[in-house]
Amino acid sequence: MDFNFSEEQQLLRKTVRQFVDQEIIPYIAKWEEQGAFDPGIWKRLADLGLMGVCVPEAYGGSGMDYNSLAIVCEELERGDTAFRTAVSVHTGLNSMTLMQWGTEEQKQKYLVPQAKGEKIGAFGLTEPGAGSDVAAMSTVAVLDGDDYVLNGQKTWISLCDAANHFVVFAYTDKSKKHHGISAFIVERKFEGFSSKAIKGKYGIKSGNTGELFFENMRVPKENLLGQEGEGFKIAMAALDNGRFTVAAGAAGLSLACLEASVKYCHERVTFGTEIGKHQLVQQMIAKMEAGLQMSRLLVYQVGELKNKGVRNTRETSLAKWQACDFANKAADDAVQIHGAYGYSDEYPVARYLRNSKAPVIYEGTREIHTIMQAEYVLGYREDKTLSHMLPKWPFEE
Repeated sequence: MDFNFSEEQQLLRKTVRQFVDQEIIPYIAKWEEQGAFDPGIWKRLADLGLMGVCVPEAYGGSGMDYNSLAIVCEELERGDTAFRTAVSVHTGLNSMTLMQWGTEEQKQKYLVPQAKGEKIGAFGLTEPGAGSDVAAMSTVAVLDGDDYVLNGQKTWISLCDAANHFVVFAYTDKSKKHHGISAFIVERKFEGFSSKAIKGKYGIKSGNTGELFFENMRVPKENLLGQEGEGFKIAMAALDNGRFTVAAGAAGLSLACLEASVKYCHERVTFGTEIGKHQLVQQMIAKMEAGLQMSRLLVYQVGELKNKGVRNTRETSLAKWQACDFANKAADDAVQIHGAYGYSDEYPVARYLRNSKAPVIYEGTREIHTIMQAEYVLGYREDKTLSHMLPKWPFEE
């Protein structure tokens, strides 16, 4: 085991942290109020090579390893969850899914411009009546000549109004339940496609989240991702990648809570001493540090498994569950440490608390991950090698 980061990874962390300090933190309060961040951020992320950080250079990416993606997500969420979410969805859920399941033609057409940051990718699985219960989805795709005709709706879709390409799931044969779901690459410009943002979210207010609508939308047969009926496997594999980035981001949120709390502990004086001298405050600080370090160990273990080309559904589930719970608790304690000021927008910790709740819900609720972990231990669940795996790192030329 090697717990050291390479010089390239250390430089990457420094670069992303500088970007966050200069390009996000000074403006996030304004963007929260406006309900959207500056779209120019996309170009600046692309200029740094962060839109395809773990995509092979042959497909327009930076060619770095999977733990480099974790570093990017950790540092971006230290600034705000909206930016980690953007990279999670674009890279983790969409681009890495194309890397794993796409044909060469699909990779050239969709993955290359996404890795370069010329196009934005997103992911459409959740529906109004289908969240944890994926098989309850109602979107259908019917083959008609050289096209599939899609009808249905998706909701809680990040980048719904910003993305150019979507990986979307629909039933091609409802009688087969999970085995009747298929995956498609959908373009915004397809006739019959529309999107609508959801307003009034509790947290991640500067991020774009909403609904997708498909009304007799024709999708060319060549945009079928994988084979008919492989959609559920593709979705679960995509979630392995998405959950990895969410867990890495949660470590970043724990770090943000810890940094803000330590700073305040040295500034705030009560009973004639810094509040950091009070033992119950120290207890909260200590728990934040423990949660951060445990989260990082779980996350970077997953990254190494990905680098080796090993399936990591079990390890990713544990990392996502625990890191998100640690971040949620760290944010709650950060508000407590700040007292009444923590309940206002004068300090960032109220935003951290609002943002920390969503990752405990999306990409598998803590309850779903609890059940998964128990079933692994009890022997009721076992992961098998998939027909398509993520490429090992270093990538082959």
